[in-house]
Amino acid sequence: KDLDYWDRLKKFKLMSLQRRRERYTIIHTWKILQEEAPNSTSLKFYINERHGVRAKILPFNYKAQRSVSTTYDNSFGVKSARLWNLLLEQVNSVMELEAFKIAL
Repeated sequence: KDLDYWDRLKKFKLMSLQRRRERYTIIHTWKILQEEAPNSTSLKFYINERHGVRAKILPFNYKAQRSVSTTYDNSFGVKSARLWNLLLEQVNSVMELEAFKIAL
């Protein structure tokens, strides 16, 4: 009981809530790419010869209010594309779900 959050995570070999959410988002994005989940956010992917599969980040109207900007940045379509684009080609090119999870 006297361990703080970070020490408990370390003791039980867990990831933080933020990392778990990011991992879930990346796995869901992979499923969208593989057409195993519906693409309700209209994510689009393209091939980059140096970096492999990349997600296109939806354009933003920079004349909009600041609150709209925050909503845009926190939307699944934008957040998932940004996280996906951080992956190495060796990871984003994996075709099997379990192998992809291990590669993460």
